[in-house]
Amino acid sequence: MTITDAFLALSARTGRFTFGAPRAYTLAEDGTRLLLLRSSGPEDPVDRLHLLDTATGEERTVADPAALLPGRTGRRDDLPVVERRLRERTRLVAAGIGTYAATADLSVAVFTLDGRLFRTDTADGTSDELPVAGPAFDPRPDATGQRVAYVADDALYVTPGLEPLSPADGARWGVAEFAAAEELGRARGHWWRPDGGALLTARVDESALPRRHFADPARPAEAPEDFAYPQAGGPNADVQLWVLGLDGGRVRLHWDADTHPYLCAASWASDHEVLLTVADRLQQNVLLLGADPATGETRELSRTTDEFWVDDLPGTPDRLPDGRLLTVHDTPQARGLALDGEPLDTTGLQIRRVVGRLRGRLLCETGQGDPADQYVHLIDPDGGAPELLTAGPGVHSALAAAGTLLLTSASADGIRRRVLLDGLPDGRELPLADLSATLPYPVRPRLARVTERGLPTAVVHPRDHVPGRRLPVLLDVYGGPGYQAVANEPRRWQLRQWWADQGFAVVTTDNRGTPFVSPDFTRAIFRRFSQAALDDQVDALRALAAHHPDLDLGRVGVRGWSYGGYFAALAVLRRPDVFHAACAGAPPTDFRQYDTAYTERYLGLPQDNPEGYADDCLLTDAPGLTRPLLLIHGLADDNVHPSHTLLLSQALTRAGRAHAVLPLPGVTHMTPDGTNEQLTLAELAFLRASLG
Repeated sequence: MTITDAFLALSARTGRFTFGAPRAYTLAEDGTRLLLLRSSGPEDPVDRLHLLDTATGEERTVADPAALLPGRTGRRDDLPVVERRLRERTRLVAAGIGTYAATADLSVAVFTLDGRLFRTDTADGTSDELPVAGPAFDPRPDATGQRVAYVADDALYVTPGLEPLSPADGARWGVAEFAAAEELGRARGHWWRPDGGALLTARVDESALPRRHFADPARPAEAPEDFAYPQAGGPNADVQLWVLGLDGGRVRLHWDADTHPYLCAASWASDHEVLLTVADRLQQNVLLLGADPATGETRELSRTTDEFWVDDLPGTPDRLPDGRLLTVHDTPQARGLALDGEPLDTTGLQIRRVVGRLRGRLLCETGQGDPADQYVHLIDPDGGAPELLTAGPGVHSALAAAGTLLLTSASADGIRRRVLLDGLPDGRELPLADLSATLPYPVRPRLARVTERGLPTAVVHPRDHVPGRRLPVLLDVYGGPGYQAVANEPRRWQLRQWWADQGFAVVTTDNRGTPFVSPDFTRAIFRRFSQAALDDQVDALRALAAHHPDLDLGRVGVRGWSYGGYFAALAVLRRPDVFHAACAGAPPTDFRQYDTAYTERYLGLPQDNPEGYADDCLLTDAPGLTRPLLLIHGLADDNVHPSHTLLLSQALTRAGRAHAVLPLPGVTHMTPDGTNEQLTLAELAFLRASLG
């Protein structure tokens, strides 16, 4: 694939500047060793497994796909279908070793390559291929590393042995269903009991769900793929939890799945207790349950209720070592924490994630002040003042075990990773090698909070901009729940700087409905997506133009993908007085055709909120299109099915409204490296022609 632009070509070769960067960290329970994935350099897409000894500072490769399977590197087309789909759910694009699992001491790690199962002894770096019953998926070692559970052909197996542990009853065993993996944050479907004698296992029955089909028109001789899809207002998968003993015993865990059908999380608290988190269909009531694995009986440990919806806070609910229950505690202004129902004092903070525990306190990723920044704090469960572990603007994240702390700090000055051996920012530290490409642009977006709603915004000008020269505006937007676009993380501004250098003032705004400002800010979209987003984006543009007079609001283009694609199409259909051209990638044009867990969380059931669904549907707006619109969609997209774009195009055609459609055969919701950069050039040509 030839890309003529130097920056875009570099972006494609380097995996958008991620090849060679470490990822997927795991610390040993005693903090003495760290496992991670990383490729060999900035243009190598193949991730290898590495081990860092924190006592000596020595790092070595312990598993190399090129040595294990010469010529086969785990690219998408070589993966089992179930793994390809999970990678779509988790947005994983790496080749080589995509994921791994390890024992608590990291002495043994297991992973798959092209459906083949490998177990690595990390002490000597030797790997053995284990026999499997079929293309293997999601392997997990027991506590000793001697036995490995994996899924093949929707059955759960334990090796050694080629007989399934799960019954052949027509259900899928040991996997996460679509709603859990895409929307609820649970990508797993089986968990070893600590003593290794049994597995907690999800049983997924999708027989009531409609099927979605995908045919590749570029390969007409191949049969289409299909899979079960939970469409808004329709049935969900029937999910059960079973304890499957290696001795043949089977116990089903019982809870009221009619009222709480979503299994959000599951884990073993001990050999004798299972913890599971379940939610009702609209996710307004979330329960933490304790279960007896011997009888299957459950009891309620905590309940979180919200009149809008309960937003997931990673790391909660959970039980601390002393038995107290950690839960989320939201006020309209802030996300906080509670222990046994009593709120902790986190005044001034927005808790974003509970990472774990360090020195007897809760290790948390937090917001404080400007939502573009993320910090790391220690929160005292006994009421002491929070301790800040990171300094300066940027996006800081953490991982900890025993007394070892891994801090990653991303700011305008770059990305720095440190292993702190004493768990203190000023303690002994080991740098963690980053072999990724140097970022081409030192971008410092102009950040501001605008309008009476305090909308987070950013403006990027061309590097050679001369004040007084009027610039067409490009609104680079997402705007939907769950994703923050305005953040002090340097990689996300590289492409925006390139767009600015093509002659645009690039504007990004996080409208109401996006996370990390406050619960009230996020919940403003309850029962209707479109209006708050559209109002906020228009108001932000006008407020920014008052402060940046070079923004030419007579020439405004908008581009976005997924929810951002929905907003781009919405903008030119409903506000042609403000938006003059749009590139809409993979837009969900009618949320009645989107999935249950996401859509119903915000809009409710279609039968209960028909007006809200109708207001957010773009198909009826088709006759009013007066601005240039480019629709882009991957024809293998199993998240936002390509029918969304085709239905809008059909409505536009029937209404006699000119528009352009760019179909992408074989491309999923995640555009692969190279394709994304070619699309960028196509969007640039379209916007230049449309905006003059």
